[in-house]
Amino acid sequence: MNDRVLRTETDRRQLQQIITGLTEGVILIEPDQRILWANEAALGMHGVENVSDLGKDVGEYRERFRLRYRNNHILSNGQYPIERVIAGECFSDVVVEVFPADDDSVNWVHRVRSLVLTNSQGEPDCLALIVHDATEWASAEQRFEKTFNANPAPAVICRLSDQRYMKVNQGFLEMTGYVREDVIGRSVYELDVFENAEKRGIAIERLSQGATIPQMEAELRLPDGGLKPVVVAGQPIDIGEENCMLFTFMDLEPRRKAESTLRQSEERFQKAFRMLPVPSAVVTADEFVILDLNEAFTVTTGYAAEDIIGRAGADANVWMGDVRSRLASLLETGTGVRNVEFDVRKKNGETIRCLVSAESVSINRQDCVLMAWLDISERKRSEMELVDAIEAVMQDASWFSKTLIEKLANVRRANAPGTSAGRLDDLTARERDVFDALCEGQADKEIAKHLGLALNTVRNHVATIYAKLDLHSRSEVLVWARENSYFGLADRKNNR
Repeated sequence: MNDRVLRTETDRRQLQQIITGLTEGVILIEPDQRILWANEAALGMHGVENVSDLGKDVGEYRERFRLRYRNNHILSNGQYPIERVIAGECFSDVVVEVFPADDDSVNWVHRVRSLVLTNSQGEPDCLALIVHDATEWASAEQRFEKTFNANPAPAVICRLSDQRYMKVNQGFLEMTGYVREDVIGRSVYELDVFENAEKRGIAIERLSQGATIPQMEAELRLPDGGLKPVVVAGQPIDIGEENCMLFTFMDLEPRRKAESTLRQSEERFQKAFRMLPVPSAVVTADEFVILDLNEAFTVTTGYAAEDIIGRAGADANVWMGDVRSRLASLLETGTGVRNVEFDVRKKNGETIRCLVSAESVSINRQDCVLMAWLDISERKRSEMELVDAIEAVMQDASWFSKTLIEKLANVRRANAPGTSAGRLDDLTARERDVFDALCEGQADKEIAKHLGLALNTVRNHVATIYAKLDLHSRSEVLVWARENSYFGLADRKNNR
């Protein structure tokens, strides 16, 4: 063995010792296409244990392993990285998927670059492939691709180097009506994501710096020439070795349509509210602070808007009693409040009796209560005056019909809800007899004859009964009996 061959073998042995422990794979190839050597990392990246398993030369390597690009394009003869290095080509960062020829279920992703080692005369002496295992990177990128494409939120990605779009998801295409070919490869300013943005200058500056772009309203020009209002934001990300910007969008059109519909609805409500013929007010749901009132409210109570708007009804002395808690409790059922009696104080201090109805409403996204009431004070006075007139003219109630008695009882109950009746237990046995006779509609003379009493004695008993039961006339006795479901002697017999 001459000195030149010995020196070459020594140099290669030293080279092999240096690269054996590298995490990157190294495959050495002779210029005559023989595969000379590979380190453990390179063997592992091909799923083999020995150099011979790679094949004795480039031809056998091509037979044992199939390669394709990430876009699924199969590499044909002459395109394999190991063939390109034999041809003397220098390349870097070629990404390929590698499959065993007889097994499609196993694959690796290699990022490959070439290296040509020359001798002292500058001639190719040994060729090398430097292989980096990019399988995990490719898997992560694949997961990102799936997530990006499946995300319903519209998004596009541009390279920062040339500010051209390189990825677009289905959400963006559906929102705008573009097809993928209309977007990929176009400049950020050709398909302008910042058109009519208020902070357009800031967005362009941040894009050039590769910095986060804050949310801002803008408009996207659609294929038909129309404009779609959106909120756009940008976030820098890395895809492979590329610095990129991820743009995400929110379609403002549904929100603006909803806001327009809501605004129109509230305008209709305001018009109807103003025209209501009954006093009405809008109050907050929590403290019943008056937010608005209509003209009928002012006419009925004397309060103008500037007098009480912004004040709670109780503080303004409009409501009498604990109206807020009572209405709030009734509104919790979710069915609204209908015709509940409350007292309302007018600006001049006069109190009126009202039938109040209320409903929970949302106005400008605030929980409110719409209140409306009907002044029934005059009706109440008329009812009581009728009762008083009947009682004043009636000496003997024996001819009262059952229907009239019930109506009188209802009127009494409605207009004097706090009245407490006396008890029959307070009456003596003789007074009970007289009371039974009164309930049957008998006059004093009939009672005296029936019970064998003097007329004056009967009258004294009647006066005592009135005092004990807080009654004042025969008609009130009949009303009392009806209210308490008492039927005179029949009840007493049943109780025995």
